[in-house]
Amino acid sequence: MSKFHHIKTISQVHSIFGLEKPLHPLITLIKKWPQTNLDFSEIKITSDLYLLSMKGKIKGTTFQYGRNSYDFEEGTLVFLAPNQVASFSDPIDELDDSGWTILFHPDLIRKAELGNTIKSFSFFDYETNEALHLSEKEKISLRELVGKIELELNQHIDKHSQELIIQNLETILKYSDRYYDRQFYTRTNIHVEIVNRFEKFLKDYLTSENLKNEGLPTVAKSGKALNMSGSYLSDLLKQETGRSAKDHIHVHIIEKAKSMLLGSDKNIGEIAHNLGFEYSQHFSKFFKSKTGTSPSSYRDIN
Repeated sequence: MSKFHHIKTISQVHSIFGLEKPLHPLITLIKKWPQTNLDFSEIKITSDLYLLSMKGKIKGTTFQYGRNSYDFEEGTLVFLAPNQVASFSDPIDELDDSGWTILFHPDLIRKAELGNTIKSFSFFDYETNEALHLSEKEKISLRELVGKIELELNQHIDKHSQELIIQNLETILKYSDRYYDRQFYTRTNIHVEIVNRFEKFLKDYLTSENLKNEGLPTVAKSGKALNMSGSYLSDLLKQETGRSAKDHIHVHIIEKAKSMLLGSDKNIGEIAHNLGFEYSQHFSKFFKSKTGTSPSSYRDIN
């Protein structure tokens, strides 16, 4: 059974890998991971840190976080948020310095605007099989920004250092967001198939006993059914249809509700229960927010 190893600080990362004392207490940049006696195949790792890691030529290991495993491939970028679980299925046999890894504590950005906006970068909630695959030009543009952070870390820290580090870090995240849009666009044929599968999942779910037994469909349930994270599914749908997964779900629920209101004599409470709502007033409030009229009024005027 795997043991859990929780990392709280940047200093702890350096200590585990036998690295010199970090240049900054809240952020570190690692170009080449040194060998360590710690057998990563025997542990699962959680941390209080954010991680951005562009993979170089690393062999002999499989990395996992979320539900899926990820075979290291050169030129892919992975993002982890605090408290996500990561593990390695095999010991790391070979490391080089063609990639880079940035780890930073939330306290680094807490007083900056990035502290408020970082949760808008939904790729921190993606699964491993949804990693960002970079082109050569994209790798170069990010490497330049990483180089600026490295420069700030290696020179004398002054009152401007942290601000410049955060600015470059934020720019890396913004470029990553753009590159994900490119990845969505270039994979549009695959994504159209996913959209169709998602629509089928919703139709099947809303006509099955799952609706009454398990409650309303959610973005997380939908993603799991399609073997991806809810965040990735929602971003994919926005790119392909202009609407989020939540929007799609709500449209299907409203259409189902309208059919039940006009196609049966069941009272509002029964319909709410059959739709997966715990309380009829929640259903009525939801229906009115989406249609501008209450369920009973909709039934009366139609």
